[in-house]
Amino acid sequence: MPDMDPETTHTEPAVDEEASLFSTMDLLLFSVIVGFVVYWFMSRKKPEPIPEFKKLDTPTPTTRETSFIEKMKKTGKNIIVFYGSQTGTAEEFANRLSKDAQRYGMKGMVADPEEYSMGELSRLSEITNSLAIFCMATYGEGDPTDNAQDFYDWLQENDDEDLSGLNYTVFGLGNKTYEHYNAMGKYVDKRLEQLGATRIFDLGMGDDDGNLEEDFVSWREQFWPAVCQHFGVEASGDESSIRQYELKEHTDINMNKVYTGEIGRLKSFEVQKPPFDSKNPFLALVTVNRKLNKAGDRHLMHLELDITGSKIRYESGDHVAVFPTNDSALVNKLGQILGVDLDVVISLNNLDEESNKKHPFPCPTTYRTALTHYLDITHPPRTNVLYELAQYASDPKDQENMRKMASSSPEGKALYQSWVLDASRNILAILEDMPSLRPPVDHLCELLPRLQARYYSIASSSKVHPNSIHICAVVVEYETKTGRTNKGVATNWLKNKLVTDNGHKSTVPMYIRKSQFRLPFKSTNPVIMVGPGTGIAPFMGFIQERGWLKQQGKEVGETVLYFGCRHKNEDYIYQEELEGSEKNGVLTKLNVAFSRDQDHKVYVQHLLTKNKEHVWKLIHTDNAHIYICGDARNMAKDVQTAFYEIAEQVGVMTRTQAVDYVKKLMTKGRYSQDVWS
Repeated sequence: MPDMDPETTHTEPAVDEEASLFSTMDLLLFSVIVGFVVYWFMSRKKPEPIPEFKKLDTPTPTTRETSFIEKMKKTGKNIIVFYGSQTGTAEEFANRLSKDAQRYGMKGMVADPEEYSMGELSRLSEITNSLAIFCMATYGEGDPTDNAQDFYDWLQENDDEDLSGLNYTVFGLGNKTYEHYNAMGKYVDKRLEQLGATRIFDLGMGDDDGNLEEDFVSWREQFWPAVCQHFGVEASGDESSIRQYELKEHTDINMNKVYTGEIGRLKSFEVQKPPFDSKNPFLALVTVNRKLNKAGDRHLMHLELDITGSKIRYESGDHVAVFPTNDSALVNKLGQILGVDLDVVISLNNLDEESNKKHPFPCPTTYRTALTHYLDITHPPRTNVLYELAQYASDPKDQENMRKMASSSPEGKALYQSWVLDASRNILAILEDMPSLRPPVDHLCELLPRLQARYYSIASSSKVHPNSIHICAVVVEYETKTGRTNKGVATNWLKNKLVTDNGHKSTVPMYIRKSQFRLPFKSTNPVIMVGPGTGIAPFMGFIQERGWLKQQGKEVGETVLYFGCRHKNEDYIYQEELEGSEKNGVLTKLNVAFSRDQDHKVYVQHLLTKNKEHVWKLIHTDNAHIYICGDARNMAKDVQTAFYEIAEQVGVMTRTQAVDYVKKLMTKGRYSQDVWS
């Protein structure tokens, strides 16, 4: 390197003619200086030799990291089950199908498409009797789940892909109350066939608005015989329980290495490092938690989360995901009824050492932490959990009933529907009502699904609140047919997130999920917002943003809101803010339906049809964008019907033309829905 050349040693005066004049002291001084300069350069060189940087030569990734084909060959697997899951159900179904394979003399593995190179599907024919199963959930308005987005993009972009050697089947998870029912499952099924793959069993579709579990079990009962027939194999007849994880108790462990509720990295809640996402949530301080309604038996609440310093960015219409915890009283009751020490430190280790999923939840941890932070103990358990637990019932009648509920027989389905689903029995209620059933807590922890993040439409605009995220929610609490009080996990947890609790500041683990629910690019476009109840949430952000645009001197189109609640003096939430926005001209028109303040019910759809001429002008002449937020089962459908009727009556269309008109608005991004069932 140039700066290593010892040229500077020649900067001293030339000595060829005057050397004889130097004294001994001069020579000694000169030698010391030269020696010092040489030493200085040599010492500078020491930290910089090339060998020190060998550790930077990162090895090329091994095939094990992204090749599911190589992993299947190495482990003797011939069935791979991919899942696209947002709330964990599709992943759960994928695990059940993979486990089933063993009962049919095959070997299955579960795979997250996000972790593998999906271009390898064309190589699956290299494995004898191979099969790819896809459990694909649809999220939002016909969208793929986050972990299936790359796979969806790959399917769309690769028209020349030859999948002629691929055997496949698809089970889709959806909800009929949504416009694009099971869109992802249908798309994957159709697209794989277009690319030459062989469908060995018909597309299955589960409806979460009906009975998703029953839909899956019925499909699965017919699916496996078809697989056996296709590959010429017979069921082994082994219906015994197959454990996926083994228990290890830690008697002497450094507690600093024990998970205490972290979602991903150990100690991530103590040392926070961006970027923040589903595997690394940010602990946001709760700065506001207030009750919104003036009266009534419900509790509607407004929370504000401080994201200062997190580098988190959001836009109006995005969703905030929060990670709740289970009620400690329920956890303690479970420990008591099973007679276990909840503070024992344990690990559940996958028996398949090659699996990417080493544990069902972060380990090592305690039973208390697992049941509080990681496992869903409040939803009615699915039939596979009942089937696996049946062996631990000492009463033969209980065993018989549990296995019957897990079967596809009409009697079994009816019993599961009435005794588990209709009665809203969670695992604790089942254990209480079935005294002979006392399973080992480790097997129960293996079988229970993961506790999932909950999503809320953000009720603020980042233009006005760049360091704060607002949530609007109603606390869920109801009495079951067995006389128990069931409480919504997340809303009751949020309700108790006081700004200061015994001197401690409350925090909420959260991250942002981007949405397609966006204000028009042109601020001059009018907007029609329809959001009764807590469906107002994203529109609080929209109104704030339209007000901010006005303050910036931008021209803003008409901003019209249709809001609904039960009683004006009871649950007219954000009344002051909304009426203030109308007064200062940010809201052009505020329309509020008080459904129960008169003899006949009045809902938002009634106000829309009442103002049909103005609504039609905004849509048809002024290019308005329509936004619906709230209940998908009834409200969203009724509102959509109201728009059909307006198109018929004012636009002079037939019903068919009106339906097509609204569908075109959806295609153009002018009719957007953020709904839930």
